[in-house]
Amino acid sequence: MNRIFLDVHALQTVPPSNLNRDDTGAPKTAVYGGVPRARVSSQAWKRATRTYFKDEHLLDASELGVRTKKIVEVVASRITALDTSLTRETALRLADETVKATGLKTDVPTRKATAAKAGEPDPAPEAKYLVFLSARQLDGLARLAVDGAADITAYLKDKKSKDKAKEIADTRHSVDIALFGRMVADAADINVDASVQVAHAISVHRVENESDYYTAVDDENTDEETGAGMIGTVDFNSATLYRYAALGVHQLAANLGQGLREDEPRTDPVRRAVEAFVHGFVASLPTGKINTFGHHTLPDAVIVKLRTTRPVSFVAAFEDPVRGDQGGHVREASERLAEYIPDIERAYGDEDSTLTWVLRVGLNTQKLGGIGTESANLGELVASVGQAVAERLEKPA
Repeated sequence: MNRIFLDVHALQTVPPSNLNRDDTGAPKTAVYGGVPRARVSSQAWKRATRTYFKDEHLLDASELGVRTKKIVEVVASRITALDTSLTRETALRLADETVKATGLKTDVPTRKATAAKAGEPDPAPEAKYLVFLSARQLDGLARLAVDGAADITAYLKDKKSKDKAKEIADTRHSVDIALFGRMVADAADINVDASVQVAHAISVHRVENESDYYTAVDDENTDEETGAGMIGTVDFNSATLYRYAALGVHQLAANLGQGLREDEPRTDPVRRAVEAFVHGFVASLPTGKINTFGHHTLPDAVIVKLRTTRPVSFVAAFEDPVRGDQGGHVREASERLAEYIPDIERAYGDEDSTLTWVLRVGLNTQKLGGIGTESANLGELVASVGQAVAERLEKPA
């Protein structure tokens, strides 16, 4: 298969907020171009994107995975759904043996003394780390456990059964696993290479964190009881962020294999995954301190490029920080991109094989209108990108 890359770029302004905190509770920062910038980690936006898939029903539940330490409980619940005659204890034992047959390690967490005194049941075995499995993989492991329920230990000692467990865990990946990958320290043979790379979002301008001093009043205070019932501080900043992600469509297709359903062509699941990712990455938002700041914004501009060369970030357009001398940053950031993109594409790009789409709002982004095909809305952009990806996939290598 030919190499196909999809680059997604966005300019997004957020008001006073704390989207992504460091270990001190302050918004994350980075030094770029010799000055401090606001930063939102790639993990924060990947988590927001994955959550958006489910919350906004961009993908069916059968196409998504579960990332949890409580993998034994998750499989056990599917086992009891398949065979309602099995007790919880039996289902947990079957699930634990089956999960371990894939190469994953589990352990029973220590029960708290208070729980023991209260007569609560022993906790279920858990993995020592987060395990990412698709809905189809979980269902497959549950069916395997039910098949060997008569003597699960002997059943899984058989090489065919053990190989089957590993095969189930390493096939029919969900869309989010195919996009963001999976690393399993104890079973490297079922690792999945991510098809998406997400950059840390950084501000296009210099940013200094600020601190908000707040107080809370006790509603039951009398007139004689003056003063605050609580005093605290919360750090925040505001910024115009440059966001970037690169999707290797060919790697995504390889990760998905022959698709999530038997009755569809190979391009369909890839197209759905690409469309969901573009939509989710553009529209999602990390929710750190969102009840405090209500930072609900969407990008001012989105640029998507489909190319066959290699991924290219345009962050270098902001190595010299935007000054915002006119009181804002979006206009100058858009002008920087409008000048930089054609320049770097001329020097390194392949104009014949590269497609470009632009989605923008407001007068401040007008300069970006000429660098690609303008989309009227996000739905149109997503559909256009998905159609172009499907056409590229159908071309012979």
